[in-house]
Amino acid sequence: MPAGLPYWRLSSFYFFFFAALGALVPYWGPYLRQLGFSSAEIGQLLAILHATKIVAPNVWGWLADHLGRRMLIVRLAALAALVLFAGVLVGSGFWWMALVMAGFSFFWNAALPQFEANTFNHLGQRPQVYSLVRLWGSVGFIVTVIVIGQAVDRFGLDLLPWGILVLFGGLWLSALIAPEGRNGQGDGAHVPFFKVLMQPHVLGFLLACMLLQASHGPFYAFFSIYLEDHGYSGSAIGALWAVGVLAEVLLFLVMHRLLPRYGARFLLTLALVLAVVRWLVLGAFVDSLALVAFSQVLHAATFGVYHAVGIHTINRYFVGGNQGRGQALYSSLTFGAGVALGSLVAGWLWDDWGGHTYYLGAAVATVAAVLAWVSLRREG
Repeated sequence: MPAGLPYWRLSSFYFFFFAALGALVPYWGPYLRQLGFSSAEIGQLLAILHATKIVAPNVWGWLADHLGRRMLIVRLAALAALVLFAGVLVGSGFWWMALVMAGFSFFWNAALPQFEANTFNHLGQRPQVYSLVRLWGSVGFIVTVIVIGQAVDRFGLDLLPWGILVLFGGLWLSALIAPEGRNGQGDGAHVPFFKVLMQPHVLGFLLACMLLQASHGPFYAFFSIYLEDHGYSGSAIGALWAVGVLAEVLLFLVMHRLLPRYGARFLLTLALVLAVVRWLVLGAFVDSLALVAFSQVLHAATFGVYHAVGIHTINRYFVGGNQGRGQALYSSLTFGAGVALGSLVAGWLWDDWGGHTYYLGAAVATVAAVLAWVSLRREG
């Protein structure tokens, strides 16, 4: 590790952020169905969760770049998310739930991009070490999906909101102890943001990433419901989510060696090709536990490789005074617009198409793979 890196204080934030994600992504859809929402309504509500990423990170990224105090933004955002999420305990109507999800996610989605920028400020000249810090987020996700899967089998889904509130509390506390990194304001701050953005390889990279995340829409919105409808227990569903993220952890342990060796272009394209395979397998073989588990192992590529390449590449393209907005744009276009669009379309199609919706995801990932290969420069 680089000397002076506050490894555990940075890692604890990732642990709680993705632990909360591990409660929301696999189990929030089934929880909403238990409340009586239709597939279309579930798709719309989950799309809100991701759609706020389109606006929120850019607002807070602009503010953080101008104030130069990223951790202040992160701490306030984590506290606001904790307070606003408590609204799910007050009512359960569609419009109330939509309002609560829009409110808490507007702040929750603001926190991660600025913390990513802060982490890279701490890493300095060793950005490839990022994956060794970020892997603790994957560990948090694994712990949560396993524990909640067991709890769902034993107690049902009624306690889920309380568990998420506890995790949001941990996120806020971890934000309080994470230190502010040296701001890279002086490096490249004179380059206009839109001049960087409008370069063809930057646009191609962002569009390919957005399409990959759109292909994940049916997975994030309906994977747990899909498995539940095919007879999988809550524990089995949690274990399958954990398999995917465990594969991601193992990938993160070696990613700092793979990226310098193979470059961003090759690795991103490989991740996209494996996404095509993943969605085809999941759509065709849901009744085979072994093949569903195999599709989850591919999460190491479709998220782990993709995200490590993405965050590293954005950090190279957007530096200095553009850093916060660059991370925010990446988050808003991919995990925001991409996943929101994919979740929304999946919600419209699911009742008629069911698991065949994953074939549409495979088609979208195919387009993204071609775009990534054509657009990206070779990265050393």
